[in-house]
Amino acid sequence: MIKITNQLKSSGFTLIEVLLAIAIFAMISLASFSVFDGVIQSERFSNEKMQRLNDIQRAWLVIERDYLQIAQRSMRIEGEAPLENFIHTENASFSSSDAGIAFVRHGWTNPGLLIPRSDLQSVAYRVYENTLERLHFNFVDAVNGEEPKIRKLIEQVTAFNLEYFYKNKWQNTLINNQLPQAIKLIIETQDIGIIERKFIVADGMNQVTTRNENNAGRGGSGNENQRGSPSSPSQGNDR
Repeated sequence: MIKITNQLKSSGFTLIEVLLAIAIFAMISLASFSVFDGVIQSERFSNEKMQRLNDIQRAWLVIERDYLQIAQRSMRIEGEAPLENFIHTENASFSSSDAGIAFVRHGWTNPGLLIPRSDLQSVAYRVYENTLERLHFNFVDAVNGEEPKIRKLIEQVTAFNLEYFYKNKWQNTLINNQLPQAIKLIIETQDIGIIERKFIVADGMNQVTTRNENNAGRGGSGNENQRGSPSSPSQGNDR
């Protein structure tokens, strides 16, 4: 009887052992949760960054498509007389605190002219409430009061600037009645910083080629476009 009692007393865990086991299990669970939460947060951050870069890349494709097809055609703003230049950059017309740009582009698809509009499109870019937006109208010469169609491209934009490639150099101003060979777009965002891209203007390059051919026909050197180029304007740098 004494031996059975001793065996019963020696079986099981003491209260201290149980508390110690619970404490160890809690510490392991907390460490595992911290690691798991870190992995989840890292994945979420990576997905957000990837989505952000994809959005910016899509915006570049839209901008490149427009800039490449800028037409040698003046535009009207709110039914006023045609502007003198092919590209319009007056800030007040875009309700933008930074530089804005507007122009007419070729290539707005209209198969068989089934839609009662031209294949030309009036396009503008502006920064509004820290968002780079693309605006366009259904008709090239918008009438007074017509509201544009707005597409948001890049958010968290803090600065938007433009440079133009003329006569072998970049400059901040446009030349009257002459398209640039390329346009440099410089934007600054809150999360990425300064991003720079250069885009060829096809009609601007054609103007230079035509002038060179005319100069060559008159006995000129005809090497204006050879001495300077926009240096691969379809590409750019993140600075």
